[in-house]
Formats: sequence, C-alpha cells, structure tokens
Amino acid sequence: MPKTSRGTTMHPISLREVHVVRAADLTPGMRRVTLGGPELGAFTSANGLDQPAFRTDGFDDEIRLVFAHPGQSRPLLPVQIEGSVRPPDEGRVLSRAYTVRRWDPRSGELDVDFAKHGTGIATTWAERAEPGDRIHLFGPLLSHALPHDADWLLVAGDETALPAIGRLLDELHVDTRAQVFIEIAEDGHRQPLRDLPGVEVTWLAREGAEAGATTLLLDAVRSSRWPDGRPFAWIAGEQAVVRDLRRHLVGERQLPKTEIEFTGYWKRSTVVPLAEDAALPDPEKSSAADERFHDLIEIVPPIAIRAAAGLGLGELIAQGVTTPAALAAASGSDARALGKVLRYLHAIDVLTTTAPGHYALTEVGEYLADDYWSRVLAPDGAHARMEAGIAGLAESVRTGSAAYASVTGQTFAALRTEQWYEDRYLEEAADDASMLAAAIATSPALDDIEHVVIHSAGASEQAQQVLTARPDLRVTICALPAQAHWLRHDLPRSIPDPDRRARITVVEQSIFEEAPVADAVLIVNALAAHPDADAAHALRRTATNLAPGGRVLLLEDLFEDEALDEHHAEHDLLALTRDGTGLRTPPELRSVIESAGLTITAVHTIGWGTPLHELTPWATADVAVAEPPRKELS
Repeated sequence: MPKTSRGTTMHPISLREVHVVRAADLTPGMRRVTLGGPELGAFTSANGLDQPAFRTDGFDDEIRLVFAHPGQSRPLLPVQIEGSVRPPDEGRVLSRAYTVRRWDPRSGELDVDFAKHGTGIATTWAERAEPGDRIHLFGPLLSHALPHDADWLLVAGDETALPAIGRLLDELHVDTRAQVFIEIAEDGHRQPLRDLPGVEVTWLAREGAEAGATTLLLDAVRSSRWPDGRPFAWIAGEQAVVRDLRRHLVGERQLPKTEIEFTGYWKRSTVVPLAEDAALPDPEKSSAADERFHDLIEIVPPIAIRAAAGLGLGELIAQGVTTPAALAAASGSDARALGKVLRYLHAIDVLTTTAPGHYALTEVGEYLADDYWSRVLAPDGAHARMEAGIAGLAESVRTGSAAYASVTGQTFAALRTEQWYEDRYLEEAADDASMLAAAIATSPALDDIEHVVIHSAGASEQAQQVLTARPDLRVTICALPAQAHWLRHDLPRSIPDPDRRARITVVEQSIFEEAPVADAVLIVNALAAHPDADAAHALRRTATNLAPGGRVLLLEDLFEDEALDEHHAEHDLLALTRDGTGLRTPPELRSVIESAGLTITAVHTIGWGTPLHELTPWATADVAVAEPPRKELS
C-alpha cells in the first residue's frame, strides 16, 4: 500500500452473512444494493468465535464480497479464525473489493454501489440481486483518516470511484476546501452530491468514448488552477489513468508522494465471457491484473516445492509415510522445521490432510512423486544448477554478461569440468535428446552419409538412434574429457550390441578444434553458450575437414519473436545469466552462419517443427541455393 500522511486504523476481520434489503438503479450507470442482517451487529460465528459489530471509519473503506464460482451454486468461503480469516483448505475464494457507500448502525443498513460497465462477476450479481438474496462479506481491513494538515483536497476519479467520492462529500466538515473531478459515461449518469461552499465539483462526460480510454481526468487536473495552501490528492479509477495522474502530480506539480493517495480500482482489458453465461467473465481467461501480478511475484512456492523434492517427500508420502515425525525421520530432517514446510505445502494445495497430523498428496502434489519432476526439481540436480544464475538476472541485464559466477562462486563452464556434475548433466541431456534423436536420424539430411561427427551433450542418444536407423554409418563423438569419461561408461548401457558400439569413436576435443574428416558434422545446441564471434569460429573450424560434398547439420534452439512462448523466453533469460548469451533469433543465427563462411543450402523440419539447417562452405555451395530465402529461418 502506498505510504500517505493519512492515519490508519486496523480492524479485526469478520466473515458475515447478510441479505439484500433492496436493489435499485441510481442512474443508468450505477446500481445500489442495500444489505442488512443480524451479522452486521455483534454475533458469534459458527465455530464459536465472538465477532464485533460492523465498523467503517474511512470514506474509501473497502469490503470484500464473496461470490460462487461460475457453475457453482454456493461460494467457497474463507475460514474464520480469531481476529481474521484464512483461505479454505481446498480451492480459492472468489471475492471482489467494493467501497462502503453508506453505513447506518441504527437501521443496520449497508449500501454498496456498483458501476455498470463491462462484464464482471460482481456487477452481474448486483444486476440480478433481489430482496432476500444472501451473500457473504468480510472487512474492512483498514480505515484511513483524512490528512489533518492539508489545506485543501484534490479528488479525481471515474465512476468506480464515485461511491467513495460521494461518501467523502457526505462526511467532510462544512469548511473543507476541495476540487473534485469525476469522469462519467454521459451527463445522464450524474448523481446528486452534497453541496459544500468550499467544494467545486467538475463532471467530465466521455460521451460515447470507452471507459479508461480518454485523458479527460488528466487534462482537467493539468489545466486546473490550484488554490493556495498545501493540497492532499486522492485519485482512483482505471489503473493507467491513475498512473498518469500520479506522474503529473509528482513530476509537474511537485506534490510529495506522501500527499497522494492513489488506487487503481480496475484495469482496461479484454474480458472473455463465459460460454454458458455471457454476462459473466470466464475465470480461466479473464483473471484480474492484481491476481496475475500476485501469482507472478510469488517466490516461496517454487523454493518450497524444490525443497520438498530434494527431501523426497513426494515419494515418501506416496509410499504411506504421512506424519511429520515419520517424514522427518525418513528424510533426515528436523521435525519442527519440516512441519512448517508441510503446513505451507498444505496451504498452497500441494498437500492435503486425511486425518489430524496425516498428510496426503493432492492432484497437484502427485507430481512430486513423479520421477521426472523429482529429478527436475531436486535442488542439487543438474537442472537446478543450470538455473542457479537467474538470481543474478539484474546484474546480467546491467552488464550484458553471465552472472552465474557471482551467484554460485564459479562459472557454469567450470562446473561442467567437475565429473560428478557432468555425469548428472549428461544423463539429463541424454533423456532430453531422446525427443528429437530419432527424427534427426531419419532426416534426409543424413542420406548418402558414411561418417558423421557429433557435437552434442546428448550425443550418446543421438548416436544410438543414428545407428538404429542407419546401421552402416560410422559415428565420431567429439567430447571434452569429463563428457568423454561419462560416454565411455554410458555407451555400453545405451548400445549393448558390441558390433554396433564398435562403429562409435569418442574423441576428446572441443568444438573449437578441427573435427575429424567426415561427410557430415552434426551440431546440436552447442553454440548457444558462446558469443557470436566464438560461435562463428567454431562453425568455421568444424567445416574445415569436411569431405568433398560434406555438410554441417546445425540444430539450435531459436527464439521466435512472432510466436512468443513463455518457456522459450524463460530459457532465454536462464541462458543469459548462465552463459552471458541467450537464445538467438533466426536472423541472429543467420548472421553467425554467414560470418563463418557458410551458407544454408536446405532446412529440414523435424519433430514438432524444429528446423535442422544444412550448411555448406561458400566455396562449395551450389550457386542456385547460395542465397536461400530468408523465410526458411523464420
């Protein structure tokens, strides 16, 4: 919450069930629902906890109304605890925040006003509300007092801020000075507001323009003439509009940030309606911006889940070890500390309880017992070590270089010289390579080939598939010493046939050295870790000893701008922090290829649309294909 000079009061949080007393349209753009019921007074909750009477002290106090998820007849409710509420054990509460427009303790009536624009779960409920309908609410959590030392108030907002503005004017001292700017859809949406001698209200009608798409508020505030004295600003409405207003007040008007209260009540975006009911948003496709942002910034879930994977909790629970004490003993953990992790995993729906003190895996948690995910998530696994540099992302962005060493104490290249790590790394690389190995082996790019050289972390799997598809080929794997050590132990396991295995030679050398003479050199994801100049040098050296008519076969994971993918973007950042490079775009790879003196003579699409590029030196390239269409790389 932004810091302001307003005093704050914290309230105990009580979940209350209320009913609709009446509902009516104030204007074509605003509907008022009046709520009542005994639980707005002091009461005892169902679990025996005493709850205080409803209280609201600030003009912009918010309550949260709880709704049933689309397709459900009853809402999923938070759980009342002493002085607060907590999320339920299963599922997610669907709630929306609304301003308390009016609270009358004598009549026990609570007014909530709903702006009628767009598709929303709350506005649809309000539109359909009838006397007697039941709904749950909780809050306000906080109340903010008016600033005690401001000489006058600047207030600006759209119709979603109108309930707070209306209550503010109802409660202001008669001598208060204020400038108030209210944006509405059209003049017919004006509401009668309390008239005060020192308050000037300016209505701004969009007259057909889309809500959140105009600069009416910004223009009005920017052109306004400020009274003398020290102002306090309260602005609310569409998120981007509020942002621009605040920037104006801070940057152009030089108003201290502590004298500005700003709230983005909503964000202009496309809402996808529910197929079964067009008046409701599809919750899977129309998540609120604040919920999406909250999900994006969560740092604890991935760390806690990886800790659980490293301790083997998924497999232990799947085998029937269910109590904290037993899990601690089996995993070699401190029972008290492990209990905290188990509680947290329960809170985020990875675990559930079958009885007091006994845990089980949820549908989500079952993945913790899966061998693949256990390997990927293990904190000391090869995958986790590859990702470790991401903690230094800001440093990599500032410097354009790898941050891996500053995070871990050594470069990733140095880590790969340690045999224990390289063994794990190559084991995972071989598993990953199996996805495309067969497609590479059967590609026309390897037709008419007698000898192929392979540069790849997954070379053992690729060699095995090549010899399965083409038993007469000879294969040379170029590998650094740590990789060669692993291959010599792995090849008898992956290729048990000694005659076929005899067709494989392992040579200890890097991609920067001249490859043995061959008809083809296969390079799979071996250039991404190197800067462009180094990658071009490696290609040049690789092509030096090609047999007449030979070619380089290049498969690189590319970043396609036109088909933006979250996981590709993630790999791009991981490679930046790990190696200082990242994924190349098709034009960037083309530039590297041309710098190496090679040309693309063919592009073979394998697997799920992966391009395998066939390269030849310029001197031997067929003139007719020396300049392949650039679309081949895109």
